[in-house]
Formats: sequence, structure tokens, C-alpha cells
Amino acid sequence: MNKLDNKVAVVTGGNSGIGLATAKLFAQQGAKVAITGRNQTTVDSAIVQIGNGALGLVSDVSDLKNIDGQFKTIEKTFGKIDVLVVNAGVFIAAPLTDYTEDMFDQTSDINFKGVFFTVQRALPYLNDGASIILTSSAVNTKGIASLGAYSATKAAVRSLARSFSADLADRQIRVNVLSPGPVDTPIFGRGGGSKEEVDGTKAHFALATTVKRLGNSEEIAEGFLYLASDASKFMVGGELLLDGGVKTM
Repeated sequence: MNKLDNKVAVVTGGNSGIGLATAKLFAQQGAKVAITGRNQTTVDSAIVQIGNGALGLVSDVSDLKNIDGQFKTIEKTFGKIDVLVVNAGVFIAAPLTDYTEDMFDQTSDINFKGVFFTVQRALPYLNDGASIILTSSAVNTKGIASLGAYSATKAAVRSLARSFSADLADRQIRVNVLSPGPVDTPIFGRGGGSKEEVDGTKAHFALATTVKRLGNSEEIAEGFLYLASDASKFMVGGELLLDGGVKTM
């Protein structure tokens, strides 16, 4: 039996990387899947890869009007939501001396504000007993040069899972966090660095793991499936760390 038969699952940032791998796995496990992303072309491509009648919506989680509209469309198409993966995020790294206000605002608006209000605005569209999964990062407890803003937003996300779980206990909605370590996804190339800089960053993070490699999206998707399914129903406000044994960097 599939683990998500007849469930409605939403994956924000489901158009590439970890989000896309998770959406594909959920569909394979029987879920009706809706994804969001900021780019129409990649959303359309992802829907083809996911199959199973998946729904794709263009939405920017930093714009609250986008968030409201996406949930209305999802409910109209599939009904109430059983699984919400709040995965949309950005990775912008730069030395403290060079970090601009625009960099900070983009990182905060998407990685923190976007997470908070995605959950808030989803509440009327969630079934009681639903599972909410927030994507944090293994760096949420570490101090790494050039990652101050990014790491802080991911620590904030970890904190939100605890508070949201308390807020939603009366509806038996559980909120958990999945914190990946370094994973080989397109997010590395979105900070504006050259190919050489991106490759160097990947190599640095790979060496920081015990297993001496980057993870892949499919490995992380299995963690999301565990948190989405009834297998994890006693896990509330917790954190699943899938980091390859990241050491202090």
C-alpha cells in the first residue's frame, strides 16, 4: 500500500531540487500533488516530471497575495490539504562586509517571512490532523562565515516548528522540520557566483561532511515522505537531520 494514498500534498518550491524530488516521490506514493514556484517554465517542466495529474502554480512566497491565491486554487482543484511542505527558499552567501540590504531582505522575506505566512494562510485549507513540514538546514546551529543571514533564517524556521505545533495542537496538526546538510541542487548557482565559485563552494561543503560528498535530492525526499506519512505521527515539533555527518565548519 502506498504511504500517501488519497492524500492532498502541497510542496512550495517544488519546481526544482529537493522540492521537485519530494513532489515526485509523493505522487509515486499516491498523493494528489500541487507545487508552487516562481518560474513558469520550470513549474511547467516539473509538472510533466511529477505526472499523476499534478497541479503547478506560479507563486512568490514573499508576496502574501500570491500565497492566498494559491491555496484557494489548490482547494478548488483537489480539496483540503493533508500534507504541506514549506520548502521555498533562497541561498545567498557573501562576506559580512559585502552583504547588502537587498540580499538581506530577499533572504529574510523568502526564508523566514514566507515560511511564517505560508503556514498561517494555509490554515483554513488544511484538514485537521495534517502534517506540516518546514525545510530548515543543518547550518541552523552553526556559525559559518558568509552565511550569517541564511543561517539565521533557518534557525528561525526551526523555532517556528515548535511554536506552530503548540498553536495547532487542538487541531492535531503536527509541524516538524527537515534539516538537510549540503545537497547538490540548483540553489548553489542562484547567488550570482561564477561556475568556478559554485564548484568551489560545493567542494568545500562536501569536505565538511563525514561521508565526503554532497547529498542528493532523492535522499532528502525520503525524509520528507517519513514526516508526511503516519510513520512519524508521534513526532511533533521535532527535527529530522539529514546532513551526511556535517562537522563544525
